[in-house]
Amino acid sequence: MKELQKLTTELMTIVKEANEIYHEKRKTNEKGDFYQEVKPFADRANKVSIHWKKEIETQLQQGGFKYIHQPQVKAVVENIELVSVQAFFPETSYTRFKNYIESTNFLLNSLLKELK
Repeated sequence: MKELQKLTTELMTIVKEANEIYHEKRKTNEKGDFYQEVKPFADRANKVSIHWKKEIETQLQQGGFKYIHQPQVKAVVENIELVSVQAFFPETSYTRFKNYIESTNFLLNSLLKELK
């Protein structure tokens, strides 16, 4: 459970960073360099989200959570994949990006509350 808590907090940090990057890129209207910025950030996000998914699925199999279910876990992983790349492109839809961020944060916050 401690590992899951750590990974959840780490994912929240990644989502926050993606949000900040997105707003900065929209302000400057500059795309991120794929090999210097986008790929390293997306790879880091992907690595953490895969580890998180393994940890949470283990807990789900043990009947661990009242409000967290498999489809939500899948949605979080997909949302993190999307925002970790889309954050670097100012033409990304603001509304869609914001929805990904908010839904991901909501689930991660809910999970943290259940873990405590």
